[in-house]
Amino acid sequence: MTRSKGRAARVGRRGWGGVTGMAVACAVTAAATLLPLSHGHRSPGGAATGQAVTSAVSAQAEACTDPEASVPAASTDGPDIARIRERGKLVAGVDQNSFRWGYRDPQTRRLEGFDIDLVRAIAKDILGDPDAVIFRAIPTNQRIAALEHDRVDVVVRTMTINCKRLEQVSFSTAYFQAGQQVLAPKTSEITGYDASLKGKRVCTAEGSTAFEAMEKESYGAVFRDEHDGTGQDRDQLTVPNQLDCLVRLQLGEVDAVVTDNALAAGQAAQDPAVELKGDKPFTTEYYGVAAKRGADDLVARINHVLEQYRSGGANSPWMRSYRQWLVQGLPGITAPPAPKYRNN
Repeated sequence: MTRSKGRAARVGRRGWGGVTGMAVACAVTAAATLLPLSHGHRSPGGAATGQAVTSAVSAQAEACTDPEASVPAASTDGPDIARIRERGKLVAGVDQNSFRWGYRDPQTRRLEGFDIDLVRAIAKDILGDPDAVIFRAIPTNQRIAALEHDRVDVVVRTMTINCKRLEQVSFSTAYFQAGQQVLAPKTSEITGYDASLKGKRVCTAEGSTAFEAMEKESYGAVFRDEHDGTGQDRDQLTVPNQLDCLVRLQLGEVDAVVTDNALAAGQAAQDPAVELKGDKPFTTEYYGVAAKRGADDLVARINHVLEQYRSGGANSPWMRSYRQWLVQGLPGITAPPAPKYRNN
């Protein structure tokens, strides 16, 4: 264990500069350009929400057999679209620390990435202006709460569509296919999501599908903090933000990270001392744009935007964004995932 810590610490020192520089730059500039996620229960437009909201979103979910099937695409307006237009801004929950997905460029101080491109496309369609957006940085473990309490209109933050989450939020059609994979130092004896994890300290983000995967099969890894969910939680193995896991890995506090391969590829690009372990992801997951449960007019409009975003083959907006941000870490993708719609 001691030798493993020392090795990870040496790895961390080699790869620390780029990641820390980006993370610090994000933290310093966030207050000036990003609205923080409020702790009060107020809507994006400022109206207070009440107990009825919580009751509405906790209603029993419909039977879920095909979670990626969303409401049919439509360009018509509805009450949720009307509220966004009245405000004149789309309020989007995003990440600002996921390299190539949603991150702040330390030179331009502008939010950039694959997810950010999609947010701007939604804003352009609804409001006619890709910059008519209020970005709110949201930790991984607060994505659903932000929607339930009307703090954001949408969450575009590498969020996996699944039946459990559909009990609390609504999703667009899939806009990216990913899967869980192990990230560890190149010199590590860990070979993937397998028995090589036995006795290793593995970091995941709270509320993530990676943590759910570890709950189902940990291969003997240590992945829970001693006081998870309490005031004494050290946030070492389970952390609020996924990037925190990379920092823990670089400091030698954990031996590996389990996360989406799409995010891990960006982290490996930030720190050349780490790499994805295993030949391929051990799950198949799809990212969707999340909205408040029942906001069908907004979800239908987002699906309309996604239809346009996918169209055009190699010259589609989706493929252009992929080539700009993701192709180096995730090569070989020739098309976005096809949309699936519900029949009713």
